[in-house]
Amino acid sequence: MPLSGVVHARTLLVRGLLAGLLAGLVTFAVAHQVGEPPLEAAIALETTSAEDPSDVAGAAQHSHDHDHEDTASHSHADEGAVVSRTVQRTVGLALATTLVGVGLGGLLGLAAALAVGRLGRLTAAQSTAVVALVGFTSLALVPFWRYPANPPAVGSAETIGSRTAASFGFAGLSLVVAVLCVALAVRLAPRLGGYAATLAGVGGYLLVVVTVGSLLPPAADVGTYPAAVLWEFRTASLVVLATLWGVLGTALTGAIGRVAAQSQRDLARRRLAASL
Repeated sequence: MPLSGVVHARTLLVRGLLAGLLAGLVTFAVAHQVGEPPLEAAIALETTSAEDPSDVAGAAQHSHDHDHEDTASHSHADEGAVVSRTVQRTVGLALATTLVGVGLGGLLGLAAALAVGRLGRLTAAQSTAVVALVGFTSLALVPFWRYPANPPAVGSAETIGSRTAASFGFAGLSLVVAVLCVALAVRLAPRLGGYAATLAGVGGYLLVVVTVGSLLPPAADVGTYPAAVLWEFRTASLVVLATLWGVLGTALTGAIGRVAAQSQRDLARRRLAASL
């Protein structure tokens, strides 16, 4: 039966918010340790190349060899900034990851409330894991494949609006197609079996997103931007995304599994008491 018949959606929403809070805090720690160094190197490269455009390669090497000096050099630029880099990489980063985690956790909790009991024979925990996996794939992984994160100074300012709109539009389309393909797999499962139905759903999803992705405007042109800096920045960005979704999905799956199991035990006791 749908989980709404056993557990109130509000309970799952609260669990999602708490799981999101945990995910946001863990993501902050990872982003600060893994994501900030490549960002600092990219900022140092942008600053140096702006002063001497002909020395991009040398700026990239300097950014790797002198991370601490780069951080100190930003203090002069921070003086004229509205929000300093020190605040951005500490309080600002923590606030951003926490808010994103809590918001995403709430939405994922509500999505799990709709999905549990409607995905064939999957348990509450298994259904929640599927929801989290579909969310990560459709909203993070596939959009990142088409429009990967770029460090400062990559891409033209004239096309940033169109590229941003295309990126968000592609993410929205990816999510809609993923939901439809999951529904298709559920409908095909009784006739084809779970394995074949899953392959059909995954195949349909990949066919649509790859086709649409090939028709969208191209990603930003990296030009002569140092490959090492770009690789480290994008790798760190993907690690941060995977951390957010991984912690959120794991925590929420465990929480909903425990809630559903306790609710089933309570329901069984009530039915037993009523039969006496």
